[in-house]
Amino acid sequence: MALYWLVLSLFFQTLHAHVDFFTSIGQMTDLLYTEKDLVTSLKDYIRAEESKLQQVKQWAEKLDSLTATAVQDPEGFLGHPVNAFKLMKRLNSEWADLESLVLKDTTDGFISNLTVQRQYFPTDEDQTGAAKALLRLQDTYKLSANVLSAGDLPGVVHKSRMTVEDCFELGKVAYSEADYYHTELWMTQALKQLDEGESSSVDKVTVMDYLSYAIYQQGEIDRALELTKRMLKLDPTHQRANSNLKYFEFQLEKQRKAEETEGKKEVKEEEKKKVDKRDVQMKRSKDPLPERKRYEQLCRGEGVRMTHRRWSRLFCRYQDNGRNPRLILAPVKEEDEWDRPRIVRYHNIISDYEISKVKELAKPRLRRATISNPITGVLETASYRISKSAWLTTDEHPVIERINQRIEDLTGLEMDTAEELQVANYGVGGQYEPHFDFGRKDEPDAFKELGTGNRIATWLFYMSDVAAGGATVFPDVGAAVWPKKGTAVFWYNLFASGEGDYSTRHAACPVLVGNKWVSNKWIHERGQEFRRPCGLSETE
Repeated sequence: MALYWLVLSLFFQTLHAHVDFFTSIGQMTDLLYTEKDLVTSLKDYIRAEESKLQQVKQWAEKLDSLTATAVQDPEGFLGHPVNAFKLMKRLNSEWADLESLVLKDTTDGFISNLTVQRQYFPTDEDQTGAAKALLRLQDTYKLSANVLSAGDLPGVVHKSRMTVEDCFELGKVAYSEADYYHTELWMTQALKQLDEGESSSVDKVTVMDYLSYAIYQQGEIDRALELTKRMLKLDPTHQRANSNLKYFEFQLEKQRKAEETEGKKEVKEEEKKKVDKRDVQMKRSKDPLPERKRYEQLCRGEGVRMTHRRWSRLFCRYQDNGRNPRLILAPVKEEDEWDRPRIVRYHNIISDYEISKVKELAKPRLRRATISNPITGVLETASYRISKSAWLTTDEHPVIERINQRIEDLTGLEMDTAEELQVANYGVGGQYEPHFDFGRKDEPDAFKELGTGNRIATWLFYMSDVAAGGATVFPDVGAAVWPKKGTAVFWYNLFASGEGDYSTRHAACPVLVGNKWVSNKWIHERGQEFRRPCGLSETE
């Protein structure tokens, strides 16, 4: 619309500049050519508007089909991490592009509606967070960029492919974090899809520019040089590529001379082959490498180190906890999951109705989950805990009271001093990296404000099945407990002596596909004096 008024204003300015046109036919013929140019400009404007309308129409049709499918099973659809990432990307970036396109026509009420709704849209932080989640899933479950881009994940219902733009976005997020390992993976994938003929607004030169730098940063100057030469074939005037070409050639020549002087060329070549790029990246990010590898192995179902002899001593039983009156006629199915530390699972311990009621009460109150800063004791968010949680008190609903009573009946522990029931829902690639539930000796004030002592035990309900990923793992001992709706697991965090059991360090693995809901009860020391008497030895 603005272009239309600009064209008209130019037209009238031309007329006003020559008010005596009628006195000269020659001058009037000039007006014909002026009008002809204006008509051409007007047609260009119309074509531009029609093109804009066609783009909007195609976008609406695509989104109409996508949302129609998505709302049939929202949780299942968003259970696929690529769908969740693309939703963040669409609402944060692509709808903004559409807004800019449509904003030229202020007569359309869509703009005012979109402007109002934008305040509820995901932010840059959301989009970046979803991108990092995909990178985390890729590492934890050893997924190639090609597999993830194709959406070929286990248990998926709503398969979704990633475009060149999606791959490029992931690469840029990694690049901004100086994570050149993932930058290489995703820029390579974007380039591969471009080479296969996929149409995109992202061009090959731009992708290769990022890719060559990421490869150079990882020490592969020869590969960076080859990629730079390929860039210059596509764009001979690319200033940075021309500069990098000379620099890479100089560095390679310098490297070659040094190797010849030292006589270690073959040795260095062998060393290069043995370098694990991801290990280098993890060291750069100060990740505890051995624990991280054990954690990820367990998340993939690998590395469980229980011998057959120990496994043969694990049993299933009906538990009434010493003929508890509420359990005599309805004992609970109890299964040993692990021996040291002892982890038990209770089957069919929470009903579908109770699960739905807990979720119903919790959903309006879900907030980003926090951790207690070990130095300050202040609750704060952390990149290694990706979930939202809410707390439900006993007096909120009979279901919560009933659940708390059930935990007390089975554990024999006092619930009056326990923390409230915490409900958690994990996000895109949701996880909680290895941690302790109890306060260590270097955290003497961890639960001081509660006045109920340390966390003696943990009770964890699984309130949903998870299609892939989402296990609870104990990296130090090799235990992995997989989510199963309607079950709960229980373990002691402290020995009977009150000393912390460091083998209970555990983690919630990233959710690969699906939607993970859990609720937990942290049980404290106070009130347990006669229910779990102190032991005489430190590890008793």
